[in-house]
Amino acid sequence: MITGMRTDYCGRLSRADIGRNVTVCGWVSRRREHGEHLAFVDLRDRTGIVQCVVDHAHDLRSEYVLAVTGTVRERPADTANPDLATGEIEIGDATVEVLSRSEPPPFQIDGRSDVDEMLRIRHRYLDLRNPRMHSNLVKRARVNAAIRRSMEAAEFIEVETPTLVASTPEGARDFVVPSRLHQGRFYALPQSPQLFKQLCMVGGIDRYYQIARCLRDEDLRADRQFEFTQLDLEMSFATGAEVRAVISTAVAEAVEEITGVRPAAMPEITWHEAIDRYGSDKPDLRFGLELVELSDLFTETGFNAFKAPAVRGLRVPSGGDISRNAVDDLTKQCQRWGAKGLVWMRVSAGESPLDGARSAAGGRLAVTSPVAKFMSDAEIDGVLERLGAEPGDMCYLVADTWRRASGVLGLLRLELGRPPVNEGGLHFLWVVDFPLFDDVNADGLPAPAHHPFTMPHTDDLETVAAASTRMAAGGGFDADTLLEVRSQAYDLVLNGWELGSGSVRIHRGDIQQQIFDLLGIEPAAAQERFGFLLDAFRFGAPPHAGFAFGIDRLAALLCGEENIREVIAFPKSQSGADPLTNAPSPISDVQLDELGLAIVAGDGELKHSVGDGELKHSVNDEEDES
Repeated sequence: MITGMRTDYCGRLSRADIGRNVTVCGWVSRRREHGEHLAFVDLRDRTGIVQCVVDHAHDLRSEYVLAVTGTVRERPADTANPDLATGEIEIGDATVEVLSRSEPPPFQIDGRSDVDEMLRIRHRYLDLRNPRMHSNLVKRARVNAAIRRSMEAAEFIEVETPTLVASTPEGARDFVVPSRLHQGRFYALPQSPQLFKQLCMVGGIDRYYQIARCLRDEDLRADRQFEFTQLDLEMSFATGAEVRAVISTAVAEAVEEITGVRPAAMPEITWHEAIDRYGSDKPDLRFGLELVELSDLFTETGFNAFKAPAVRGLRVPSGGDISRNAVDDLTKQCQRWGAKGLVWMRVSAGESPLDGARSAAGGRLAVTSPVAKFMSDAEIDGVLERLGAEPGDMCYLVADTWRRASGVLGLLRLELGRPPVNEGGLHFLWVVDFPLFDDVNADGLPAPAHHPFTMPHTDDLETVAAASTRMAAGGGFDADTLLEVRSQAYDLVLNGWELGSGSVRIHRGDIQQQIFDLLGIEPAAAQERFGFLLDAFRFGAPPHAGFAFGIDRLAALLCGEENIREVIAFPKSQSGADPLTNAPSPISDVQLDELGLAIVAGDGELKHSVGDGELKHSVNDEEDES
C-alpha cells in the first residue's frame, strides 16, 4: 500500500485485489456510456490504465484529473480485455473527486502517427502522458541505473566536471556564454569532459566516470541533438582492450535490464576491414550485402570508366526486379554521394536471356547492362563469379579511389538493405585501429581523425617520429605514408549507429609535441589552447585511456525508436528550436548592457550597444559578432 492521496497505482491492480476498497488517481483516458445511469472511465497513471464504473451524472472529460475510490471486482467474462494488464478487473461502486479540469487537448494523447512533431514538442507535457513516450523514459532511467551499477561494481568514482569551461577545439562549434564579471570574455559549454577527465587521471582518481551532459552546436539529425547525455569514463594504467571490456560489460547490463537477454560477446574488426567489407566505419550487421574487391579484374580494361584506382562491387540477391527508373534514381543518389557514376548489371538465366542481354559465365548466366558492350567476356565473367551472382540478382559497381568507392557502395548498401530500427535484433561491433589522420587540410597539414591527444598505434610510432623530424627540418611529409598511420582509437557500433568513441591518450610529452608539430600547432598556440592540461602533464601523468558513449542513442535503439528525440523528455525540434519555451529568444537591452555586448547585423549596422557606448571588441562589415 502506498501513501498519499491514493492507495494503489492504476496499472498494478490485479485479481489478487478483488474485494479491496482502493483509491486511485490519474487522468481520464477514455469515457464510455454504460446504460442509463453508469459510465466506464479508463483512468490512466504512470503504471497503466484501470477501468472504473462511475455515476453517469459526473461530467468527466478527456484528461480531467480524478481521484476514484471504489471496490475492485472481477469483470464479467465477456467484457474482459486481454490486451490490458488490468483487463480482468474493474473498480466498481466508485465515487469520484475531480481534482483538476482540462481543456480539450490539441491532439489525442494515446495516438502519435497523425500528430505534427512541432505540435508534440510545443505541448511536450501532454506528449509525456502518452504510454509509449512514458515507457521510453522509464526504460532510459533503467539504462542509467544499470550503467551506474556496473560502474560502481568496477570501482569507478563518479566525478562531476564543470559546465562553464574554456573553449577548446573538439570538432564541433561551441555554445558560448558571455561573462558579466569579465566583459568581452566567454565561457563555453562542454562538448565533452575530455580534458577534465584526463586531469582526473593526473589527480590519481584512477577510475573516473560520469553520466555527463554535453553540448555541441552542430546540425541536428535523427541521432543528434544540441544537448545529449553520455557515459564518460577514463582509466589509468589501462589499455584500450581493458576499456572496451569495461564498456562492453556496462552496455551488456543495460541491454539485459531492458530486454531480459544479455548480448553475446561483442566482436572487433579494424577500421580498414569495416570500410573494406561494409563501406562504413559504423557498419550495420543486421544484414549481409558485403562489398567485394574487383580491381584486379580490370587492370587491362578498355573501359575508361573502370580505369580507376579501385573498382568495387555489391550484389543484391533477388534484386533484379528493380525498375529502371529506380535504378536511375539510385545512380543520381550515388553521384550526390560523390561517385562519378554507378554501373549496374541485371543477372538472368543464360538459357532465356532478357532483351538485349549478353550471355556470360559460359552461357549459364546473362547480364543486362548499358555498359556490357564496353566490357570483355572475361571481365563480365569475373565480376559475376567474384560476386557470386545468380539469376534474379542485381549487381552494382563503382570505380574511384578505394575510400570513395567503398563509401558510396556502403551508403547504397544501407539504402537497399537496411531494415527498420526495431527489426533484426541488436548487433554490437567494436571498430578499432582508426587512422590517426583523416586527410590533408586546406593548409597542407594532416587533419586529426580524433582529438590531438590520441596515442598513435605502437607499431606506427617510428613513422610519426620520422615525419615530425622531417617537418621540423622543413622537409614536409609524405601524405600517403602519414595517412596510413593508425591510432589507438576505437568506436562501439550498434545496428549502424555509432554509440561512442574512445582512445588511449598521449601521456608522453615527446609524442605529444610530435603530433602538435605535424598538425602545425606552434608551442605558444598549444599552450594557449591546452595549457592547463599540458601543465598538468608536467607533474607525472599516468598512461590512461577512456571512452564515452551516447545514452540517448542506446536508449533509442533499445526502445525501437528511429529518433533520439523519442527518448528525451524535452528535445529540440529538427531546426534546433524549442517551441515549448520559444528558445532561442532575444534578451533585453538591459541584459546586453550588463554583459557589455552589442548586436550587429550582417551589414555591420549596430542594433544595440552597451550603455556607455564603448564596445569591448571591434566589429566590421564582414562578420556577425555578438
